[in-house]
Amino acid sequence: MPHFAGIRCCVFDAYGTLFDVHSAMAPFRERLGAQAEALSAVWRRKQLEYTWLRALMQRHADFEQVTREALAFAFAAHGRTDPDLQDALVAAYRALACYPDVPGALARLRAAGVRTAILSNGTPDMLAAAARHSGLDGLLDAVYSVEAAGVFKPHPSVYRIAVDREAAAVDEILFLSTNAWDVAGAAAFGMRVVWINRFGQPPEHLPAGPEAVITTLADLPALLDPYDEVNDARHPP
Repeated sequence: MPHFAGIRCCVFDAYGTLFDVHSAMAPFRERLGAQAEALSAVWRRKQLEYTWLRALMQRHADFEQVTREALAFAFAAHGRTDPDLQDALVAAYRALACYPDVPGALARLRAAGVRTAILSNGTPDMLAAAARHSGLDGLLDAVYSVEAAGVFKPHPSVYRIAVDREAAAVDEILFLSTNAWDVAGAAAFGMRVVWINRFGQPPEHLPAGPEAVITTLADLPALLDPYDEVNDARHPP
Protein backbone atom coordinates (compact mmCIF):
# COMPACT_ATOMS: atom_id res chain seq x y z
CA MET A 1 0.00 0.00 0.00
CA PRO A 2 1.48 3.41 -0.94
CA HIS A 3 2.31 5.96 1.72
CA PHE A 4 1.23 9.53 0.99
CA ALA A 5 3.74 12.10 2.19
CA GLY A 6 3.29 15.85 2.06
CA ILE A 7 -0.51 15.85 1.94
CA ARG A 8 -1.98 19.10 3.30
CA CYS A 9 -5.63 18.47 2.52
CA CYS A 10 -7.89 15.47 1.94
CA VAL A 11 -10.70 16.37 -0.46
CA PHE A 12 -13.71 14.08 -0.52
CA ASP A 13 -16.52 13.53 -2.95
CA ALA A 14 -19.83 13.80 -1.10
CA TYR A 15 -22.59 11.66 -2.60
CA GLY A 16 -21.88 7.97 -2.35
CA THR A 17 -18.58 8.69 -0.59
CA LEU A 18 -19.45 10.52 2.63
CA PHE A 19 -23.24 10.43 2.28
CA ASP A 20 -25.37 7.37 1.53
CA VAL A 21 -27.53 8.50 -1.39
CA HIS A 22 -29.94 5.61 -0.91
CA SER A 23 -30.73 6.77 2.63
CA ALA A 24 -33.06 9.36 1.03
CA MET A 25 -35.52 6.51 0.53
CA ALA A 26 -35.55 5.38 4.15
CA PRO A 27 -38.47 7.53 5.42
CA PHE A 28 -40.59 6.61 2.39
CA ARG A 29 -40.06 2.86 2.03
CA GLU A 30 -43.54 2.04 3.29
CA ARG A 31 -45.14 4.34 0.71
CA LEU A 32 -42.92 3.03 -2.09
CA GLY A 33 -43.28 -0.62 -1.15
CA ALA A 34 -41.42 -3.25 -3.14
CA GLN A 35 -40.31 -0.67 -5.72
CA ALA A 36 -38.20 1.36 -3.28
CA GLU A 37 -34.84 -0.25 -3.92
CA ALA A 38 -35.17 -0.45 -7.70
CA LEU A 39 -36.50 3.09 -7.90
CA SER A 40 -33.57 4.38 -5.85
CA ALA A 41 -31.10 2.62 -8.14
CA VAL A 42 -32.64 4.12 -11.29
CA TRP A 43 -32.78 7.55 -9.66
CA ARG A 44 -29.07 7.47 -8.88
CA ARG A 45 -28.11 6.12 -12.29
CA LYS A 46 -30.08 8.78 -14.16
CA GLN A 47 -28.82 11.50 -11.82
CA LEU A 48 -25.24 10.71 -12.82
CA GLU A 49 -26.09 10.25 -16.49
CA TYR A 50 -27.77 13.65 -16.59
CA THR A 51 -24.73 15.37 -15.08
CA TRP A 52 -22.47 13.83 -17.74
CA LEU A 53 -24.88 14.57 -20.59
CA ARG A 54 -25.46 18.16 -19.50
CA ALA A 55 -21.71 18.69 -19.30
CA LEU A 56 -21.23 17.32 -22.81
CA MET A 57 -24.12 19.40 -24.16
CA GLN A 58 -22.91 22.49 -22.28
CA ARG A 59 -26.38 22.86 -20.77
CA HIS A 60 -25.63 23.21 -17.08
CA ALA A 61 -28.34 23.14 -14.43
CA ASP A 62 -27.66 22.85 -10.73
CA PHE A 63 -27.61 19.48 -9.00
CA GLU A 64 -30.95 19.96 -7.29
CA GLN A 65 -32.66 20.38 -10.65
CA VAL A 66 -30.79 17.38 -12.07
CA THR A 67 -31.77 15.33 -9.03
CA ARG A 68 -35.41 16.30 -9.50
CA GLU A 69 -35.37 15.48 -13.21
CA ALA A 70 -33.69 12.11 -12.61
CA LEU A 71 -36.32 11.26 -10.00
CA ALA A 72 -39.11 12.18 -12.44
CA PHE A 73 -37.62 9.68 -14.90
CA ALA A 74 -37.38 7.00 -12.20
CA PHE A 75 -41.01 7.51 -11.18
CA ALA A 76 -42.17 7.36 -14.81
CA ALA A 77 -40.12 4.21 -15.39
CA HIS A 78 -41.92 2.57 -12.48
CA GLY A 79 -45.37 3.79 -13.47
CA ARG A 80 -45.73 6.12 -10.50
CA THR A 81 -47.20 9.62 -10.32
CA ASP A 82 -46.87 11.42 -6.99
CA PRO A 83 -45.53 15.00 -7.18
CA ASP A 84 -45.70 15.50 -3.41
CA LEU A 85 -43.62 12.39 -2.79
CA GLN A 86 -41.11 13.50 -5.43
CA ASP A 87 -40.77 16.86 -3.67
CA ALA A 88 -40.20 15.10 -0.36
CA LEU A 89 -37.56 12.79 -1.82
CA VAL A 90 -35.62 15.66 -3.40
CA ALA A 91 -35.75 17.49 -0.07
CA ALA A 92 -34.38 14.34 1.59
CA TYR A 93 -31.08 14.91 -0.22
CA ARG A 94 -30.50 17.68 2.31
CA ALA A 95 -30.72 15.15 5.14
CA LEU A 96 -28.78 12.13 3.93
CA ALA A 97 -27.12 9.81 6.42
CA CYS A 98 -23.34 9.62 6.37
CA TYR A 99 -21.57 6.26 6.32
CA PRO A 100 -20.53 5.05 9.80
CA ASP A 101 -16.79 5.21 9.06
CA VAL A 102 -16.85 8.89 8.06
CA PRO A 103 -16.91 10.92 11.31
CA GLY A 104 -14.05 9.04 12.94
CA ALA A 105 -11.82 9.26 9.88
CA LEU A 106 -12.41 13.00 9.47
CA ALA A 107 -11.74 13.60 13.16
CA ARG A 108 -8.44 11.67 13.03
CA LEU A 109 -7.27 13.57 9.96
CA ARG A 110 -7.97 16.94 11.53
CA ALA A 111 -6.26 15.89 14.75
CA ALA A 112 -3.20 15.16 12.62
CA GLY A 113 -3.28 18.64 11.11
CA VAL A 114 -4.64 17.57 7.72
CA ARG A 115 -7.36 19.80 6.29
CA THR A 116 -10.61 18.17 5.21
CA ALA A 117 -12.89 19.37 2.44
CA ILE A 118 -15.73 18.30 0.17
CA LEU A 119 -15.67 18.74 -3.62
CA SER A 120 -19.05 17.76 -4.98
CA ASN A 121 -21.62 18.11 -7.73
CA GLY A 122 -24.08 19.27 -5.06
CA THR A 123 -25.14 22.87 -4.70
CA PRO A 124 -23.66 24.83 -1.77
CA ASP A 125 -27.03 24.79 0.01
CA MET A 126 -27.54 21.05 -0.46
CA LEU A 127 -24.05 20.25 0.80
CA ALA A 128 -24.24 22.57 3.79
CA ALA A 129 -27.58 21.09 4.84
CA ALA A 130 -26.38 17.49 4.48
CA ALA A 131 -23.20 18.23 6.45
CA ARG A 132 -25.22 19.85 9.26
CA HIS A 133 -27.73 17.01 9.37
CA SER A 134 -25.04 14.34 9.63
CA GLY A 135 -22.90 16.30 12.08
CA LEU A 136 -19.99 16.57 9.66
CA ASP A 137 -20.01 20.37 9.46
CA GLY A 138 -17.70 20.60 12.47
CA LEU A 139 -15.28 18.09 10.90
CA LEU A 140 -14.86 19.87 7.56
CA ASP A 141 -12.64 22.85 6.86
CA ALA A 142 -14.26 23.67 3.52
CA VAL A 143 -17.07 22.66 1.18
CA TYR A 144 -16.60 23.25 -2.55
CA SER A 145 -19.35 22.93 -5.15
CA VAL A 146 -19.07 22.52 -8.91
CA GLU A 147 -21.29 25.58 -9.18
CA ALA A 148 -18.08 27.62 -8.97
CA ALA A 149 -17.09 26.11 -12.34
CA GLY A 150 -20.54 25.82 -13.90
CA VAL A 151 -19.96 22.26 -15.05
CA PHE A 152 -20.17 18.82 -13.45
CA LYS A 153 -17.46 16.29 -12.70
CA PRO A 154 -15.31 14.88 -14.20
CA HIS A 155 -14.51 18.12 -16.06
CA PRO A 156 -10.95 19.20 -15.13
CA SER A 157 -12.11 22.68 -14.10
CA VAL A 158 -13.99 21.12 -11.19
CA TYR A 159 -10.87 19.56 -9.66
CA ARG A 160 -9.06 22.85 -10.23
CA ILE A 161 -11.48 24.46 -7.74
CA ALA A 162 -9.92 22.54 -4.84
CA VAL A 163 -6.36 23.36 -5.90
CA ASP A 164 -7.13 27.07 -6.27
CA ARG A 165 -9.21 27.42 -3.10
CA GLU A 166 -6.75 25.48 -0.99
CA ALA A 167 -3.82 27.47 -2.49
CA ALA A 168 -1.93 24.18 -2.58
CA ALA A 169 0.14 22.32 -5.13
CA VAL A 170 -1.80 19.57 -6.84
CA ASP A 171 0.38 16.90 -5.22
CA GLU A 172 -0.39 18.31 -1.75
CA ILE A 173 -4.05 17.36 -2.12
CA LEU A 174 -5.37 13.82 -1.80
CA PHE A 175 -8.73 13.25 -3.49
CA LEU A 176 -11.01 10.43 -2.35
CA SER A 177 -14.19 9.05 -3.88
CA THR A 178 -16.23 5.89 -3.91
CA ASN A 179 -17.24 6.63 -7.50
CA ALA A 180 -14.60 5.10 -9.78
CA TRP A 181 -15.39 7.49 -12.65
CA ASP A 182 -14.74 10.42 -10.27
CA VAL A 183 -11.47 8.81 -9.18
CA ALA A 184 -10.44 8.60 -12.83
CA GLY A 185 -11.35 12.23 -13.41
CA ALA A 186 -9.31 13.51 -10.48
CA ALA A 187 -6.34 11.30 -11.39
CA ALA A 188 -6.46 12.47 -15.01
CA PHE A 189 -6.37 16.06 -13.73
CA GLY A 190 -3.18 15.21 -11.85
CA MET A 191 -4.35 14.75 -8.27
CA ARG A 192 -3.16 12.00 -6.01
CA VAL A 193 -6.17 9.78 -5.56
CA VAL A 194 -7.48 7.01 -3.31
CA TRP A 195 -10.48 4.95 -4.35
CA ILE A 196 -12.79 3.95 -1.50
CA ASN A 197 -14.17 0.77 -3.03
CA ARG A 198 -16.96 0.27 -0.51
CA PHE A 199 -18.95 -2.07 -2.70
CA GLY A 200 -16.31 -4.37 -4.18
CA GLN A 201 -16.59 -3.02 -7.71
CA PRO A 202 -14.14 -3.98 -10.48
CA PRO A 203 -11.75 -1.22 -11.59
CA GLU A 204 -12.73 1.02 -14.49
CA HIS A 205 -10.86 0.82 -17.81
CA LEU A 206 -10.13 4.53 -18.09
CA PRO A 207 -6.95 6.54 -18.84
CA ALA A 208 -6.16 7.26 -15.18
CA GLY A 209 -6.77 5.59 -11.85
CA PRO A 210 -6.07 5.62 -8.12
CA GLU A 211 -2.73 5.21 -6.40
CA ALA A 212 -4.37 3.18 -3.65
CA VAL A 213 -7.62 1.34 -3.00
CA ILE A 214 -9.25 0.99 0.42
CA THR A 215 -12.59 -0.46 1.41
CA THR A 216 -13.32 1.82 4.35
CA LEU A 217 -12.29 5.31 5.40
CA ALA A 218 -11.01 3.82 8.63
CA ASP A 219 -7.96 2.73 6.60
CA LEU A 220 -7.16 6.22 5.35
CA PRO A 221 -5.37 8.04 8.20
CA ALA A 222 -2.68 5.37 8.43
CA LEU A 223 -1.68 6.13 4.82
CA LEU A 224 -0.71 9.70 5.67
CA ASP A 225 2.60 10.75 7.23
CA PRO A 226 1.08 13.47 9.48
CA TYR A 227 -1.19 10.91 11.12
CA ASP A 228 1.73 8.56 11.78
CA GLU A 229 3.78 11.34 13.39
CA VAL A 230 0.94 12.30 15.72
CA ASN A 231 0.15 8.69 16.53
CA ASP A 232 3.79 7.88 17.23
CA ALA A 233 4.06 10.89 19.55
CA ARG A 234 1.01 9.82 21.52
CA HIS A 235 1.98 6.15 21.68
CA PRO A 236 5.77 5.91 21.87
CA PRO A 237 7.32 2.46 21.61
